[in-house]
Amino acid sequence: MRIIFMGTPDFSVPVLEALAEAGHEIAAAYCQPPRPAGRGKKDRPTPVHARAAEMGLEVRHPVSLKGEAEQAEFAALGADVAVVVAYGLILPQAVLDAPMRGCLNIHASLLPRWRGAAPIHRAIMAGDAETGVCIMQMEEGLDTGPVLMRQATRIGAEETTGALHDRLSTMGAGLIVEALAQLDTLEPKPQPEAGVTYAAKIDKAEARVDWSGDAVQIDRQIRGLSPFPGAWCDVDGVRIKLLASTLASGAGAPGEVLDAGAGGMIVACGQGAVRLLRLQRAGRGAQDAGEFLRGMAVPVGTRL
Repeated sequence: MRIIFMGTPDFSVPVLEALAEAGHEIAAAYCQPPRPAGRGKKDRPTPVHARAAEMGLEVRHPVSLKGEAEQAEFAALGADVAVVVAYGLILPQAVLDAPMRGCLNIHASLLPRWRGAAPIHRAIMAGDAETGVCIMQMEEGLDTGPVLMRQATRIGAEETTGALHDRLSTMGAGLIVEALAQLDTLEPKPQPEAGVTYAAKIDKAEARVDWSGDAVQIDRQIRGLSPFPGAWCDVDGVRIKLLASTLASGAGAPGEVLDAGAGGMIVACGQGAVRLLRLQRAGRGAQDAGEFLRGMAVPVGTRL
């Protein structure tokens, strides 16, 4: 098929690669514009922009698709279908209607649960046992379109958003190739009205750990916000990101360090305790707990 690809972050790159490897013609790759990044604040192309350029594809990064000129340029590509995954712009109806077979979205949840911006984070933070990927026909509503295919997967007890992100990206790449191969025979299934939830964009204000809470919820918070934006706490006035954890046994005052060694740092919560497995000090790289503690002593009894 002749495809317009629309995606922006790392999550989208395996999908672009899979479409090309399956023999589809990529008419153009749409992504978000380059934005200032790094210490020099120079414009940096998005992951899709960089990979598409390496593949020799035409890259387009309009600020908006609301204008008639942008919509006409999109339609002029004469695509059979548009494949959209974490693009970052709302598609007007004129864009949705332009490809002969419409626009297909790869969404990282089991719709209608977790429509919206942060489905992977929210699934872990809510303690969901499973999530997955849906291939959806796009319409003007927010992730409301009928579903063509879906694939479920269990969420590991210690899995972080970063790890689940990578698994779902690979799943989505395989599923869209499968869906395109069967597009003439797939039956779009409307999403049920029951079970709709919305995955609101992650607010950095959600990232500070309140140790008076329940260990189960704190563990979900740490894993769900890893690697970005990263749950955090203060250790003697130094901000520390908490990037991996598991539940542990132990009791003490909320935030009290009960044990600290190669196996991790056990911290008491309002109910239960968590074992911190991976941490990051401001200005440093992420480290496993044992390595972190060799560089920054956190004695038993310290209050976080």
